[in-house]
Amino acid sequence: SDCSTTSSSETNVASPVDRSSCSDSAVDGASTQAEATRGAECGGGCEKAQKRYIFEVGCGVGNTVFPMLRTNNDPNFFVYCCDFSSTAIDIVRASKEFEPSRCNAFVCDVSSPDAAFPMAAGSLDVVIMIFVLSALRPDKMAAAIQRLSRLLKPGGMLLFRDYGFHDLAQLRFKPGRCLGENFYVRGDGTRVYFFKQEELHEMFTAAGLEKVQNAVDRRLQVNRGRQLTMYRIWIQCKYRRKQQS
Repeated sequence: SDCSTTSSSETNVASPVDRSSCSDSAVDGASTQAEATRGAECGGGCEKAQKRYIFEVGCGVGNTVFPMLRTNNDPNFFVYCCDFSSTAIDIVRASKEFEPSRCNAFVCDVSSPDAAFPMAAGSLDVVIMIFVLSALRPDKMAAAIQRLSRLLKPGGMLLFRDYGFHDLAQLRFKPGRCLGENFYVRGDGTRVYFFKQEELHEMFTAAGLEKVQNAVDRRLQVNRGRQLTMYRIWIQCKYRRKQQS
């Protein structure tokens, strides 16, 4: 590959490798799958026969969902996934790898107060959000996190990764693209927000979650073919639903 990546984390946490190492939507597929599996194993207790439920918000066409299903053959492992785009969900459902007995894919706008979920409150072991929250309007983010937090079991885990403040993508925006503080619109009309650690911590803890990890992942990406050097900043978080006292 012409693109290589080096990384460092302010909290000395091993940083994952990008799913697509030279794109803005780069994310660690393998690490996310491993984290989700570990979270499901111990999310609401560790009884081996217990059903484990994972929910990916903003699943796209299944680039995280299908690898998770491929690498976990446990019959008690079940994945929910949703996306705002009905086209994306149609693609997931049409895949040869899609098995309704192991996965439920549905259209949902988690920013809407009318968002409906097929799972019961307090039933999920893991919720995955990868470059999803940044696409919502800032005034709707906290309520979306509240809705998702309520779906987690006590001890269940929220796995989060998104754009950090002063990421290269933010610095590249031209005048006229800014909609608000750290909130921008791309040329295709989609929106993106760039987070600070403190505001994420406040949002997650207000939703009844406690911090396990809140780390800045700084990366230097080098595209040798195009002779480009790119400095990326992402935030990676793990927050746990508080145990009932």
